[in-house]
Amino acid sequence: MLKIGDIKMDNQVVLAPMAGICNSAFRLTVKEFGAGLVCAEMISDKGIVLQNRKTMNMLYIDERENPLSLQIFGGEKDTLVQAAQFVDKNTNADIIDINMGCPVPKITKCDAGAKWLLDPNKIYEMVAAVTDKVDKPVTVKMRMGWDDDHIYAVENARAIERAGGKAVSLHGRTRVQMYEGVANWDIIKEVKESVNIPVIGNGDVKTPEDAKRMLDETGVDGVMIGRAALGNPWMIYQTVKYLETGEYVPEPSVREKINVCTLHLDRLISLKNENIAVREMRKHAAWYLKGIRGNAKVRNAINECDTRAELVGVLEQLVEDVEAKQQPNAG
Repeated sequence: MLKIGDIKMDNQVVLAPMAGICNSAFRLTVKEFGAGLVCAEMISDKGIVLQNRKTMNMLYIDERENPLSLQIFGGEKDTLVQAAQFVDKNTNADIIDINMGCPVPKITKCDAGAKWLLDPNKIYEMVAAVTDKVDKPVTVKMRMGWDDDHIYAVENARAIERAGGKAVSLHGRTRVQMYEGVANWDIIKEVKESVNIPVIGNGDVKTPEDAKRMLDETGVDGVMIGRAALGNPWMIYQTVKYLETGEYVPEPSVREKINVCTLHLDRLISLKNENIAVREMRKHAAWYLKGIRGNAKVRNAINECDTRAELVGVLEQLVEDVEAKQQPNAG
């Protein structure tokens, strides 16, 4: 089983820390579908140090989410250490993760995220400074390199291990690739073979079979699932069960999808106010509807919704329409 420091997971399936997605409402919903570890979206070290209200709200963790990894990012050692110390002493996160993979320019131009990939020495220095000042295990999420000419994944992973990092999550794409192209699993295997700390593989795990194949081909200790779980926490459950038994769990009905979507919405409303939650939920609802016939028209209606009642009304109408169409066939 996957173990990071002294934190033991129930299985090898990990929810990736997706920015703008992985708040407590989404994480808890995925956790209930069996994820061994859930990761919070990245949080600015400066936001924590300055006690920014929006940032502090992002630190909320429901105790049912544990074990949980909380991710911070930053480009300066002092503020990164201070933020890590705050998370260590003032949150119920189990693991402190440092972001070294975010490819977006507003993060990299601050010498944060994927910018670190170019300098193994900086990685060692930054990670060592954090591990020296906190009690919780420290991990790093990184990409395989900046571009095809600067792939230092093995050197970077070794630097993390030497600095006291307890695990590495590796996305098999470069910063330049963003989310395009194909993830390189060979480099994930190479990194796994070059360090003694746990390695979690990430990239192109779209089905339970992909997860099994990644474990078998690379030897990683855990499999990280990101975009495949959007609107589809069943993917997590199906993967956990497939890895345990080799058997497939059937796809959920439309009714089941909408019930979980509504639960997710209600959790988001209790986390934020109704107005913000409904607007944020529009994209999630569209993901939940993927694969349901006639969803394009419904997605347009969802984008006009401003209240819980409106959104739930649109979703319930969809269920009724689908179930009504199924009736004659049942007879």
